[in-house]
Amino acid sequence: MQFDTQPTASHFIDGKYVEDKSGAPIDVVFPATGEKVAEVYEATASIQEKALTSSQIAFYKWSQWSGADRAKVLSRTAGLLKERNSAFATLETIDTGRPLQETLVADALVGADALDYFAGMARTLTGDHYTLGEDFAYTRREPLGVCLGIGAWNYPTQIACWKAAPALASGNSVVMKPSEVTPLGTLKLAELFMEAGAPAGLFNVVQGRGQVASNLVSDNRVRKVSLTGSVPTGQKVYSAAGSMIKYVTMELGGKSPLIIFDDADVENAVSGALLGNMYSAGQVCSNGTRVFVQRGIKNQFIERFSERAQKIRLGNPLDLETEMGPLASQTQMDKVLHYIEIAKEEGARLVCGGERDSGRNGFFVKPTIFADVTDEMTIAKEEIFGPVASVLDFDSEDEVVERSNTTAFGLAAGVFTSDLKRGHRVVSHLEAGTCWINTFNQTPVEVPFGGYKMSGIGRENSARAIEHYTQLKTVYVGMGDVESPY
Repeated sequence: MQFDTQPTASHFIDGKYVEDKSGAPIDVVFPATGEKVAEVYEATASIQEKALTSSQIAFYKWSQWSGADRAKVLSRTAGLLKERNSAFATLETIDTGRPLQETLVADALVGADALDYFAGMARTLTGDHYTLGEDFAYTRREPLGVCLGIGAWNYPTQIACWKAAPALASGNSVVMKPSEVTPLGTLKLAELFMEAGAPAGLFNVVQGRGQVASNLVSDNRVRKVSLTGSVPTGQKVYSAAGSMIKYVTMELGGKSPLIIFDDADVENAVSGALLGNMYSAGQVCSNGTRVFVQRGIKNQFIERFSERAQKIRLGNPLDLETEMGPLASQTQMDKVLHYIEIAKEEGARLVCGGERDSGRNGFFVKPTIFADVTDEMTIAKEEIFGPVASVLDFDSEDEVVERSNTTAFGLAAGVFTSDLKRGHRVVSHLEAGTCWINTFNQTPVEVPFGGYKMSGIGRENSARAIEHYTQLKTVYVGMGDVESPY
């Protein structure tokens, strides 16, 4: 089964596709060629109103369903995603430019894992009982209402599932606004929810740029906002939602440290650095783009890192042999190339890459490694979101911990060492919400994911996510006469 790249309509509302061509057009471009493959239209005020009205009605129905019945819909949706993984992967590759090698394992299947996991959680959402003499009290964990999901362009289907699964398991409804760069897969996900038996309006999809998101965030009917995106976008959304005291989850950018001690297995450390810099052409928020290498193995590490990076196969992302595809857009490619030029000007030593792959029409940038990077350089401070690694030297444990934490970001961090005591000791001092020891970028749905500092607030995945999609009600029950001094 394959999907047509041109969707039936731009939006999916109240169980069906809806179109309004008076909205501003949005071109969907295949990043590997620069070719336009589809067109959608921004949600007009009328479309936004339909989505919110429909979602609110669906919430009243869905919130009355039992956890077991909600679980069945989520499980069936997960099953459909698995059955149609190949079609979803192909559509995701055309939408994002990420190679099939990745999208076949890291998109619909990871989304299905989230739906399956939270289907199980839906049956377990209970409160607590408190015995207070003859009186007693209990708590109820209740849904919030209409939840707004704002997606990023790197993993659109996975992100939509990560937001929808805990929201729906808790009894909420969802309006999803995918990135205008990658609008296609989320519409197909909406189809699956309907096929799985969800009530119409439970998972609505509207397209648009920043103003559409702003309008939805500011609407009184939206009780929760979950954003995956950049820090500047997060600041705007958080400010708007905070002014109305709305529940918010923010999964934002990072400039994560990857610390490699001289007792580390060099080959494993290189594998971690490649995963933390080159996977998805570097377009991963948690990437370990500041690679701190202890001086004792610096030259050995850089040589091997460069050798393996240069062997990465760039090419048509629809070819299963391709290991790295293009960046998601012309804009993103230009941004990455600009950072590369800044790095050269500021004195970083280019080890490999450092340029566009001129032999291809799309938005390809060669895997790039800079060495002799210092903390003050721009590429060591700002998020690039491309296949660009910065290697920095260090001498001592205390030094590298202090330098690792000298950043406004705090999404993730990694440590490679054969001394597990040191590994645990170091991560205990790192100011990051997600840390790895002797691996990198592993994010199973069973464990929480999220950041410290400017990298976000709240957590995605795990049982902790339920706390961000529910509110706790306390009920005190008096069993005797009411005593009063009046």
